[in-house]
Amino acid sequence: MGLQAQVRTRDGWAVQHAVVTVTDMTGAQILRAAADADGSVRSDAALAPGPYTVIVTAMGYAPAASTAIVTASGRAEAGTVVLSRQGGTELPPPGTWSIDAAHSSVGAVAQHLGISSVRGRFTDFGGCIDIGARLTDSRVEARIQTASIDTGNALRDKHLRSPDFLDAAQYPEIAYRSHALTPSGPDRWTVHGSLTMRGVVREVDLDLAYSGTGPDPWGGLRAAFHATAELRREDFAMNYNQVVQTGVAAIGTTLRVELEVQAVRES
Repeated sequence: MGLQAQVRTRDGWAVQHAVVTVTDMTGAQILRAAADADGSVRSDAALAPGPYTVIVTAMGYAPAASTAIVTASGRAEAGTVVLSRQGGTELPPPGTWSIDAAHSSVGAVAQHLGISSVRGRFTDFGGCIDIGARLTDSRVEARIQTASIDTGNALRDKHLRSPDFLDAAQYPEIAYRSHALTPSGPDRWTVHGSLTMRGVVREVDLDLAYSGTGPDPWGGLRAAFHATAELRREDFAMNYNQVVQTGVAAIGTTLRVELEVQAVRES
């Protein structure tokens, strides 16, 4: 007895945070159930025979509604419900997309004294995303002007630009170039690429989440992404640290990189 359903994206991934609501023909809610880690929805609540409306919702997706007929067994089988991403565009169409620096951000977070965090951002950057006909053939390139680091403190920013850290005079640019893309979940991918900083090249993976695609007020088409990565300072020859009297290093050995990207499709 009860309700059974599977909730999936168009590319077959489970929508783990989906919620299924069943109403009768008067609009009264009869039951409500959440999907599990496999996107499965199961409820043992008995349903009286007759027609019902099944509504499936999930954050970031357009809601889906259908009619289910409950038989004398008291069971409703909704089958597989496919949700479309909010906005109607499943994935960004192929082509070259330019990063809109005015509506994007490149930030980093470092631990300070082992008890708090210091945040910084780069204000001068750019790049492009080439989306292939097969999504896994897509590539991204980005460049950041090292001297544009801004933590909100002039003395700290001057130190970060010095040879102790970024050495902006000798290495004015940070570059990232991807070489592969693998899916890691619904709307999520791992970007594999090389990061060049302070003259050192290291392999760095980005955890990428796709937020959606839609038109902008200027007649363009935009896609939005969120990405994170973790870097070890010593991998890029940034070994400076100061130990305070407590024996704790003033600056953490790792940096968390946080990217919010809007890209505009080129004509």
